[in-house]
Amino acid sequence: MKNRTIIFEKRPVGKPTNEVFKFVEETVPQPENGEVLLKTVYVSVDPYLRGRMNNSKSYVDPFNLNEPITSGIVAEVIESKNSQFAKGDVVAGMLGWSEYQVSDGAGLYKVNSNVTPLSVYQGILGMPGLTAYLGFTEIRQPKAGETLVVSGAAGAVGLLVGQIGKLLGCHVVGIAGSDEKVELLKSEFGFDEAINYKTTKRMNKSIAEVCPNGVDIYFDNVGGEISDGVIMNINKFARIIICGAISLYNETRIPMGPRLQGSLLVNSALMKGFIVNDYSAQFPKTIVQLTKWFLEGKLKNKETVVEGFENIPNAFIGLFEGSNIGKMMVKI
Repeated sequence: MKNRTIIFEKRPVGKPTNEVFKFVEETVPQPENGEVLLKTVYVSVDPYLRGRMNNSKSYVDPFNLNEPITSGIVAEVIESKNSQFAKGDVVAGMLGWSEYQVSDGAGLYKVNSNVTPLSVYQGILGMPGLTAYLGFTEIRQPKAGETLVVSGAAGAVGLLVGQIGKLLGCHVVGIAGSDEKVELLKSEFGFDEAINYKTTKRMNKSIAEVCPNGVDIYFDNVGGEISDGVIMNINKFARIIICGAISLYNETRIPMGPRLQGSLLVNSALMKGFIVNDYSAQFPKTIVQLTKWFLEGKLKNKETVVEGFENIPNAFIGLFEGSNIGKMMVKI
């Protein structure tokens, strides 16, 4: 049997292209004692992977050239020589972009195959869900009646933050990149208002119109001019959580923008970066809460699913073109 793997061949300058990736074909590896053979079922592609393509310091080590790219994956155990796993188990973890691979089991956890689709273990019940819940509740400490603004609101994390905000009694405003996404946020996911950042001429004015009581909480997935406009509307004691900055990931130079210290100072506002792994001790109880809400239908799942191992690079590149609504997944 042949096995395909995607190798990180070239560090991108600006937006990634297919030249970054190289497909190699080899025989399917065989597990040794203590190992399992895994067959990939779903591959998660995420914006943060772009940062790992740079050879620079960050909260996670950069990818090494000429090695497989890794991300969140759901896989089936095909053969087991590890007492912790049996053939037929479905597991999730950080794994390589390969159709088949062996693992010693470190970092893998079994998932309930009766909860469908299995891709939710890289979405609502995976890192995006953990990020949305912990970033919102631990840093933001929301109060009923407060106004929450979410940028990147139609993405994997943003959709969940908005829904959690509504469950906790907030007035929720989303910012997205198309009229279709704006309408979806309001009609299907319960956002009170939404803004298309591509068509608004002045973000700060648009925010003021849909947030007449100002902004108490800002969950920032985007950065750049969008965030500048939101922060111009913050209230006293506002909380701003920096979860991502996708507008800057492909920039070759850091763009200049407003200096925000004055706004933060006069409003006694908090701006804090959020890395979900800093809260790993709270993952188990958070997954319990997210699973409860999901099975009760209180959290809606939305995915953009691309089929085929060969399409993983295109799915990843599509994240920076706004081609996804909700979690971008590749089904193998």
